[in-house]
Amino acid sequence: MTSSKEYDSPAPQAQDTLSALSALNIGTQDSDDDTSPVHSISLPVPIIPVAGLTHSVNFEAPGCLETPPPKVSNSDSQQPQQRSSCPDDNNDPVVREYCAALNSDEDMAVAVAAIKALTYAIGNSTASTMMELEKELKAAADSLQKCNRSSISLAAGCELFMRYVTRTGALEHSDLSQSRQRLIERGKTFSAVSMQARERIAELGQRFVREGGVVLVHGFSRVVLALLKEASLAGKHFSVVVTEGRPNPNSGCRMAEVLISYGIPTTLILDSAVAYMMERIDMVLVGSEGVVENGGIINKIGTFQIATVAKALGKPVYVAAESYKFARLYPLNQRDLPTENLGLTHDNLGLTLPDGLAVVNPTRDYTPPDRLTLLFTDLGVLTPSAVSDELIQLYL
Repeated sequence: MTSSKEYDSPAPQAQDTLSALSALNIGTQDSDDDTSPVHSISLPVPIIPVAGLTHSVNFEAPGCLETPPPKVSNSDSQQPQQRSSCPDDNNDPVVREYCAALNSDEDMAVAVAAIKALTYAIGNSTASTMMELEKELKAAADSLQKCNRSSISLAAGCELFMRYVTRTGALEHSDLSQSRQRLIERGKTFSAVSMQARERIAELGQRFVREGGVVLVHGFSRVVLALLKEASLAGKHFSVVVTEGRPNPNSGCRMAEVLISYGIPTTLILDSAVAYMMERIDMVLVGSEGVVENGGIINKIGTFQIATVAKALGKPVYVAAESYKFARLYPLNQRDLPTENLGLTHDNLGLTLPDGLAVVNPTRDYTPPDRLTLLFTDLGVLTPSAVSDELIQLYL
């Protein structure tokens, strides 16, 4: 079953989205026992040439590149400092394996590293029964989530992996060694598929980047980078506007540096300049820390207001998100999000704060589905209303 979204009186700038949707043939297809039904798509998306902006590189936003950029996070929307949050004194072998996976590749996603660690846990289990093995695996997933309790993608990756490996008949096999081997095979397969997610998303999403267009991105996102690089390699000429991406230091600057290295014209702006720039933008493209049950997303703080401004001006908002970030969450408002605040200091604010001042500095917000146009995922190109159908298939 596939859902669709109705578009009422679209602005002229949204015609590309309608053209793309009209070219989509979204449906479900039969799949093997180990995979869920996915959306098959046909994307001969028409390219409508428009007069684009010629941007110069601007690294003059306050505080930008004043210090060397910190090592960025593996999660597209998590904070750059969280990759180094693995506790050095943690002797849990599963946690150590998780940290080793993260540190081995700066492009390694948190959820994929967790999947690798859980597969390691299966292979090194000392359980003598399937029930003990399942308990050990659940304990290992709990240990991983304690590394960062507020990480939505980590929790979603662990939960999805647990569901994926335990829905096999291997748990009912009388031979424990064969059952364990079967689970390891499923874990490795799931890890391999997850690692290919960005490539699939880049292939699908780049077709929506139009010749001569201007793309607004928010802070640093690896999957967004992959998509824009793919569009550039496809021979398209476009420019990108990058927000500074506070409160994370150098998030937008790092994004701009990589885009420049790809040869893509790039402009860096203050987060507060989004509404000012929006009339020049053709499409908004963001990553996501988590895709929730109603088709909304949890992402870097500021995403909600960017999407709200874009909707007011009739600009399409696209989300690039791997399916292992699909989370069984249903936030109703911003207060339903896991709490994660960064402390404000003189160093990251540039001001001396008076005593007694209350400070709220959240790192993420929730963007409801009515602000989003399409989601580019490794399962296909989805409307927000189709996300719940995919979640059902993933967790069945």
